[in-house]
Amino acid sequence: MPKQTAEYGRRWYAIHTYSGYEENVADSLVQRIEALNMKDYIFNILVPKEKKIKIKNGKRRVVEEKIYPGYVLVDMLVTDDSWYVVRNTPNVTGFIGTGTTPSPLSQLEVDAILKRAGTTQGEPEITIDLQVGMAVKIGDGPFKGFEGKVNEIDGARGKVKVLVSMFGRETPLELDFTQVKKI
Repeated sequence: MPKQTAEYGRRWYAIHTYSGYEENVADSLVQRIEALNMKDYIFNILVPKEKKIKIKNGKRRVVEEKIYPGYVLVDMLVTDDSWYVVRNTPNVTGFIGTGTTPSPLSQLEVDAILKRAGTTQGEPEITIDLQVGMAVKIGDGPFKGFEGKVNEIDGARGKVKVLVSMFGRETPLELDFTQVKKI
């Protein structure tokens, strides 16, 4: 177990939980920190999530997905007591580290995770790796399997207009950018 002197200082640590119980663990930790007066040792709890765009049945939805399922991040000062509070929270299987000594995350890792999880405010970022005139194949929806050419790109809405050859003429289709793939 870590030394009582809090030799590591305040750092971020990853704790492993049963998959699907990340939110429960975060809520339980908040309650335990209050009840056991550990506010001076455990400062922040984070279940890193990001918003993603999913297409289902032709409808575009924004869903929030966990970046690391089965893990919760804790900003804490490791002492015997704080280690015990976190480790003995229901549905926590342990700290990431060797034996009973938790390994802190590097500041680079923490910054990358916080930046990625920070995109949860507002709409998710949309990056469209397509250009006008590019050949694409439709991978989803009623025109799945058709090939066409990108005619127009609307980055703000995440839509592309694709010209598909049907019945001997080019027909424009407005699709979500996630429905097409480069050929």
